[in-house]
Amino acid sequence: MSGLKNIRSALISVYNKENLDNILSLLDEFDVRIISTGGTKSYIEEHGYKVESVENLTSYPSILGGRVKTLHPLIFGGILSRREISSDSQELDKFGIPYIDLVIVDLYPFEETLASGVDDQSVIEKIDIGGISLIRAAAKNYNDVLIVSDRKQYSVLISLLEEKQGESSLEDRKQFATRAFNISSHYDTAIFNYFNSDETITSFKVSENEGKILRYGENPHQRGLFFGDFDAIFDKLHGKEISYNNLLDIDAAVNLIMEFTETTFAVLKHNNACGLASRPKLLDAWNEALAGDPVSAFGGILITNSEVDAETADKINKLFFEAIVAPGYDMAALEILKQKKNRIILILKEKKLPEKLYRTALNGILVQDKDIKTDSIDDMKSVTEKIPTSDEFSDLEFANKIVKHTKSNAIVLAKNKQLIASGVGQTSRVDALIQAINKAQKFKLELNGAVMASDAFFPFADSVEIAGKAGIHSVIQPGGSVRDQESIDYCNKHGIAMIFTGTRHFKH
Repeated sequence: MSGLKNIRSALISVYNKENLDNILSLLDEFDVRIISTGGTKSYIEEHGYKVESVENLTSYPSILGGRVKTLHPLIFGGILSRREISSDSQELDKFGIPYIDLVIVDLYPFEETLASGVDDQSVIEKIDIGGISLIRAAAKNYNDVLIVSDRKQYSVLISLLEEKQGESSLEDRKQFATRAFNISSHYDTAIFNYFNSDETITSFKVSENEGKILRYGENPHQRGLFFGDFDAIFDKLHGKEISYNNLLDIDAAVNLIMEFTETTFAVLKHNNACGLASRPKLLDAWNEALAGDPVSAFGGILITNSEVDAETADKINKLFFEAIVAPGYDMAALEILKQKKNRIILILKEKKLPEKLYRTALNGILVQDKDIKTDSIDDMKSVTEKIPTSDEFSDLEFANKIVKHTKSNAIVLAKNKQLIASGVGQTSRVDALIQAINKAQKFKLELNGAVMASDAFFPFADSVEIAGKAGIHSVIQPGGSVRDQESIDYCNKHGIAMIFTGTRHFKH
């Protein structure tokens, strides 16, 4: 093993001291000199180990309420000294600076403090200065120094010390240094984004420490990774490894189901709803959702906002699907759903999702606010002589929630809070409408008295004409076309109610 170096001295200064005693025991066994300060020094002494204070070494006290403790040449000289350069060694001897071979340090919990909602000054006080400086110094000099920058690395350090009897290789030190720079860059990103919350500086900085290599990307020949804490949002109860495409569909499903408060079941395929219904009883919601497109439901993603019972699970189990997401399952339902070993079963926790969306474009990144606008009945402006009935208003609101989460150009047809059919991802709005009508007719779903939702305005009156002839009684759209009046006139002439929301919901 190349570059083996013996650990003779260690600087330890940590905010979180959990499991530190196991490391101290090993360092004591290998007769490592320990230097520390403040609460960490007290912790080491309480556990019966010898420790030298930073203050005694530097002959300088901790000042400014602990803001300045380790920022001293006698500390940083011992970390940054290049052992193979004789002039560095001569300077250390001249100024009485001890070599430091191991640095164990963590950072003040800035992100946790920020998330707790405390005042700005309390957040500022959790911006680490000494710790981040020690991490960068030790990582920079990984040729000679081992840096442990997070307590999650303690177990790796313990295994290393035990296996190599108090020594480390160059490969070991470089790996720990890489982890250290990951910690420091993530920390600085969080601080920058806090200061730049008003986005006055147009700089893109996002950092995720949690990551997972997926089996592949969208296709088997593409590499895929997921960055984020999946377990913060879901409990995975059963099933195969979740794929790249599964994650995209699950993301679309979660964002869609969050629009609904009454008991709702949805089936998604390729990020779009192919079935959705709201009913007082979950089994009825499932049956009506499946009826919307029983063909596309095969191999889809299922999601509901209610606990799944055995009766519903028994019906669901007859269908092949990739994954199911729900806030809970009763025990009998789980037993049924687990009959297929690869079937992914997830519990959705209450977790706020990000309000920014990112995607690559050309040689850069596009960033936008998430479309969190949900048009309610209060947002709806009647623009025709005929006013929708109360049931139609309810269906218009229902359909508009679905079309918001459907790939543009999009048309949604709904009736009695059931998705009858949708036209998805078409290059013209008329094509999307014709696709939806054809699908409804294919599955013999009644269009007479149904409503239509469009994600954007109608540039011509042809869409409302086609819809009216198919039996559509009410239409909801953003409005805003220079030819709006043509659509309004057609609706007035043929007894169709039309609503404008003033909000477009493109989804590309």
